[in-house]
Amino acid sequence: MFNTIDDLDTQQRLLMRIDVNAPVDDGAVQDNRRFARHAETIAELAEDGHAVALLAHQGRPGRDTFVTLEQHADILAEHVGTDVDYVPSTYGDEALDAIEELEGGDVLVLENVRMTDDELADRTPEEHGESDLVQTLAPEFDAYVNDGYSVAHRPHASIVGFPQVMDSYAGRVMEDEYEYNTSIERREFDGKVTMVLGGTKVEDVVAAMENLDEKVDQFLLGGIVGQLFLRSEGYEIGIDTPEGPGLYDESWDENEETIREVKERYGDRISLPVDVAREGEDGERVTERVEDAADHPDEYLDVGEETVEAYQPHVRESEAVLVKGALGVFEMEQFSHGTVGVLRAVAETDCFSVVGGGDTSRTVTMYDLGEENFDHLSIAGGAYLRALTGAPLPAVEALEAAAER
Repeated sequence: MFNTIDDLDTQQRLLMRIDVNAPVDDGAVQDNRRFARHAETIAELAEDGHAVALLAHQGRPGRDTFVTLEQHADILAEHVGTDVDYVPSTYGDEALDAIEELEGGDVLVLENVRMTDDELADRTPEEHGESDLVQTLAPEFDAYVNDGYSVAHRPHASIVGFPQVMDSYAGRVMEDEYEYNTSIERREFDGKVTMVLGGTKVEDVVAAMENLDEKVDQFLLGGIVGQLFLRSEGYEIGIDTPEGPGLYDESWDENEETIREVKERYGDRISLPVDVAREGEDGERVTERVEDAADHPDEYLDVGEETVEAYQPHVRESEAVLVKGALGVFEMEQFSHGTVGVLRAVAETDCFSVVGGGDTSRTVTMYDLGEENFDHLSIAGGAYLRALTGAPLPAVEALEAAAER
């Protein structure tokens, strides 16, 4: 197991990796739940007298979202409740000068780490530990803290390199996300366990089902994945039309055999939609039975009301519910009924509940379902999925190896 910030000595100089990668609208960085979650760890460390320098990324080279972290520092300052300085350098002289001036309680954001050549280089963790980025910054600090669970699946220099050469610890977000996102696999439940699976990727859903086979009693499917499973039963749905978005046929060709094998193996343990919803000519929600969906095979954006009514009893009789992915395009209110309806049932049920997978947990705050009604709302996408499928997380492995050393 890894060490946590509870194991830190007092008043340390800390280099901390967080993940505040956010949407960017016309050049403006948008606030999201990641800022608030990481701000709690930052505030705790600053209040304990640590000097904290933050490493983070935004976007990828070549994309419109690839911007500096100056706005991120301002957003973090609002959440932390104290000044958060920014320096337009990651490990150059300007950054080193700013780091040298850090005192206990200070917080500094270094420049977008993906603007360095070392961060995304294809190297082993040991090679990342020998990079200029790591070798330059590591001597300036007493310890390294990784709070970025949502990038824990990335084998990048700022994630796996520093634990090769520094005392390393997990921050609160890393600790909590790891605990809850692996909880279904590790815990024992006396009652029924239900898993809600949506989104677009069949291979991800199948991997999660297979990894948690012995833990989960019922799988409730929706989203594009649910439509492809319906297609395997002969329904004319989940099929690309010439003018359609092209989301289905390629996935079907790659996964048809797997879908049929999984359906045969799990049988009644898999629940599929009985109705689906699309957008009508005037933008209104139109719901149709799956057997009547042939006229619009690629236009369905949500599961229907009857499906929600069929899924809710499974949730209400469960001791634990795990949600991975949305059942529809919840960002559009008229197509949020499936995701919101199932999550509302979870919120009203006295069960252990974890919600994650991309932005799915955002549904809870968007539609006022009450964060307090859920045990955990994950801010992770890829790392959350890897936890469900049993795949290793490079960041966790690096922290565990550092603890052993």
